Amino acid sequence: MPKPKSRSFAVIGLGTFGTTVASELARFGNHVLGIDLQERNVSRVADTIAEAVIADGRDDQALREVGVGSYDVAVVAIGEELDANILCTMNVKMLGVPTVWVKAMNRTHHRILSKLGADRVILPEQEIGRHIAQMLHNPLVRDYVSLGNGFHVVDFRVPQSLDGTPIDKIGLSEKFELWTLGLMRGSDYVDCRAGATELKADDKLLLLGRRENLRRFADGL
Repeated sequence: MPKPKSRSFAVIGLGTFGTTVASELARFGNHVLGIDLQERNVSRVADTIAEAVIADGRDDQALREVGVGSYDVAVVAIGEELDANILCTMNVKMLGVPTVWVKAMNRTHHRILSKLGADRVILPEQEIGRHIAQMLHNPLVRDYVSLGNGFHVVDFRVPQSLDGTPIDKIGLSEKFELWTLGLMRGSDYVDCRAGATELKADDKLLLLGRRENLRRFADGL
């Protein structure tokens, strides 16, 4: 499988959230520019990412001078000052950055950023909180990804109660309107499209469906 093409990212605001995003993007092989007004924040990531500079995201000229407009993606991670966050978002849009992701502080802020044309507005605390609550609610759910329009992909741990059960006997599609995307047994992929595949306890079953149907299936076990 070919490696994903690396891209260039400008991360503005190097607090905990911005530093994590910048460091992980760099670890994946991308060119990352980190920007913050505080020298200590810039110094913290200077050896981790390609470039780290002290600059004010509210100053469009400062962003222009460090070349933010030439980056593929800008991540506005300023999280404490509402005016700085909004001005920075306006600046990177004005500089012509093709894709802009912005961290929001609350729902009102989210609406403002959406009106400004941000491609993705992130509410980290709420998103992580929902994610954790779902996994705490049902320990069989190891992880999940939202696909939009109410659909999710769930990494579901097969419980002991289903050990030895052929997958077609569960009625995933008929009873729950769920679709099986794959099955991992340890590090091995098991093709379960035939339907007669017997499940084993602790298999990782990837299921696609609407949240309410996934929850109905998981809660019934």
